[in-house]
Amino acid sequence: MFKNALFFRIAEDFVLPPLEALDEALQRGRFVPCGATQPEAMGWIAPRGNKSLALAETIGEQLILKLCTERRALPASAVKAALDERIEKHKAETGLERVSARIKKEMKEEVVQDLLPRAFSKKSSTLLWLDPVHKFLVVDSSSLAGADKVVTALVEALSEVPGALPTLGARPVQTQTSAAAAMSHWLTTQEAPWNFSVDRDCELKAPDEQKSAVRYSRHTLEIDEVAQHIAAGKLPTQLALTWNERVSFVLTETGLVRKLKLLDVVMDGVQEGGKDDDGFDTDAAILTGELSALIPDLLEALGGEMGEAQAQAPAARADPQASSREPEPAAALAVPAGAEAPPWD
Repeated sequence: MFKNALFFRIAEDFVLPPLEALDEALQRGRFVPCGATQPEAMGWIAPRGNKSLALAETIGEQLILKLCTERRALPASAVKAALDERIEKHKAETGLERVSARIKKEMKEEVVQDLLPRAFSKKSSTLLWLDPVHKFLVVDSSSLAGADKVVTALVEALSEVPGALPTLGARPVQTQTSAAAAMSHWLTTQEAPWNFSVDRDCELKAPDEQKSAVRYSRHTLEIDEVAQHIAAGKLPTQLALTWNERVSFVLTETGLVRKLKLLDVVMDGVQEGGKDDDGFDTDAAILTGELSALIPDLLEALGGEMGEAQAQAPAARADPQASSREPEPAAALAVPAGAEAPPWD
């Protein structure tokens, strides 16, 4: 189900509204494909698939939603070529050598409107898992910007539910130690955190203008060469890990979890025991159960989660030259240093 995971903490007093009321609110924001001159469309679709009409699914106490986005892609070169043609035509008709910025802007808007109906559209969807028990929100997105849109859409849907409810209060999870500093420590000491093992893929990158990088693929990382690269100033930007011999993933320097995969030991017996008709309930129950146990261990491996007051204070960046020492207090999990606060915070 989930290939990536960005973690958010939600308000302690948040209470999930009745499923029927939430589904009605989501129906008002149901996905409708792009119109002929519409550059983007976004809305909720059934997590279970096209055969289902329900937009909100609960497995146990866990809520699963799915947001669909459609974009019409206009190549910049096509827009520029059409705009240049219009500008030259305008010059020939008016006899003017220069065209004002205002007219160029109007022409560009007209060009975009003319080209949009002929542009190819591309759809993508993003899963969202809300755990009202442990107060976590997990978004299957590879970027914070993409997750922002999903969380904003969720906040808007919740605001449509009748009755006064505590706000979602979602904020990116922040840890006492940055992922980059923690990964540097694990690789340098060749000691993985409790309940984790370091796998055979890693990327180290220099934090300078040249961005020189070293990548290891299917290669043992318990070698002095890795520690030497880190001592020279390179920082881990990606590291493959396995949790409890059950879930493998790649951790990035911003704390994003990528390439999430349940290992065979987790799925043993599922096929033999039989799945529900579409497999959705079983898959969702297994995934949320595994991640509910993985997330606390990952946060603990990164020094523990910051409290809300700590998270609001400016985070100290890890010193690239100090990566061979103990991990330093540092940045946000899933939020690069210096990033703007999300609109729903």
